Parts: sequence; C-alpha cells; structure tokens
Amino acid sequence: MSSQTAKRVAVVLGLGNGSGTGGATARLFAKNGYEIALIARGGDTLEKLAKEILSNGGHAKAFSVSSYSHEDITNAWSAIHKAFPKPEYVIRVAVFNGGSGVFKKFLDVTPQDVQTALQATIASAFSFSRGAILAFKDNDIEESNGKRGALLFTGATASIRGNVLTSGFAPGKHGLRALSQSLSKEFGKENIHVAHAIIDGAILMDGQRQRRNDPAWEANEDVRLSPESIASSYLYLVNQDRSAWTWELDLRPAHEKW
Repeated sequence: MSSQTAKRVAVVLGLGNGSGTGGATARLFAKNGYEIALIARGGDTLEKLAKEILSNGGHAKAFSVSSYSHEDITNAWSAIHKAFPKPEYVIRVAVFNGGSGVFKKFLDVTPQDVQTALQATIASAFSFSRGAILAFKDNDIEESNGKRGALLFTGATASIRGNVLTSGFAPGKHGLRALSQSLSKEFGKENIHVAHAIIDGAILMDGQRQRRNDPAWEANEDVRLSPESIASSYLYLVNQDRSAWTWELDLRPAHEKW
C-alpha cells in the first residue's frame, strides 16, 4: 500500500476529562478521516472518548499511561506503532496538549510543584516530540501539503508573559514554546511542520464552568474560547501547504483584555 493511500493517524496527548482542547481536537480529526490514538493519564476518560468517537463513525484507540515520564510516553509510542502498523497506517499528526497548572504566590511554590510542572510540561514534551519526529522521519512526503508530518503544541498566555501567580507555571510554558521553535528550525527543512498555539484566554470546558459558575460567561462567545474553534485552528495548521507554514498562532476571544 502506498503511503499516499494509507490511513492517516493523529496522536493526541493530554485530554483532561475530555471536555477541552484535547478532546475537541480528537473528535474533529476523527470526523476528518483520521484514525485517533489517545494518550493520557486516567483510563476512564480515554475509554469514554474512544467509545464516543467510535459511536460517531470514527476510529480511535486509547493508550493509558500512569505518568508522563519518558518511559511511559516511549512505551505508548511503541504501542501505537503496533496498533497502527505500516503500510496500512501512517502517523501524520501529533498534538501535545499536556501540562500542569501551578498557580501560587512565589513563596508558596514548593520544590515538588516545580518538578511536577517541569515534568508535565517540558520533559514530557521532549519525550513526546522524540516519538513524533522519529515517526515522521520514516514517512514519505504527503502530496497534498508537502509534509512528512505535523507536530502541534498547545501553549498559553504564560508562554510569552508571566503574571503574579504564574512563577510555577510560566517557566514550563516558556520552555515548551522554545522547544517548539527549536524543532521547527531543525526539522522544517525535512518537511516536518512544527507549530505552537498560544491560547490567550479561558477555554469553555468543565473545569472553567465549575470554577466560574457563571451562565452569562458561558453564553458569551466574545469573552471565552471554544475548544472546538481551537481544534479547527489545529486542523487548519495541519492542512497548510509547504509554501506558507505557520510556526506560531495566537488564539483569543474577541473581547480578551489580558
């Protein structure tokens, strides 16, 4: 089977409870013909989302990890290659949506907080990116867009700007952005597209709904981000052809005022 006719696979790491960016991205790519490989901690959410995608006519498999350590992420990649073997399948997309939120005053941040944030945001991104780049390097260039594959990173306002409670969060996001830029420079010349998305605002997902408890905020599309709209932007990035690739995309609601 030619790699041009093989089934395309999108790998998504980081799902939360499935109501945010990771879940929306998996659902949208499934609707657009991708086989979906889901990596996350928490098997219940993984299985629930995989079954939802299957029930809606897509194809998805869950790969639960106990942590975002190098060993667990590497093992997940190995399992994905076994579940989606060449030449029937080809991994074309990898989305890193992992992270850890530590929002405290600086003197309240513990050494364990620092290690948790760095592991979940930077170390895990290195491991995930290594698996993605190795998979892409083995691909032929896709005729429709000139790519061997696309690696996307979910960033935040804290990727470019710290704030009073982000001393334990922003360094990891800064590092993630720097990693994505470095990979873009190194592997763009091998037709591997690396992109970073700054998500500048609050996303309409279950955690935000519970914290805010504000129906007016939920209903107002001008003041919050939709995970489905973020996913549409990710699909746009993946479909860009080789003559005009975006490294960084800044997404914010119309009335964002940070």
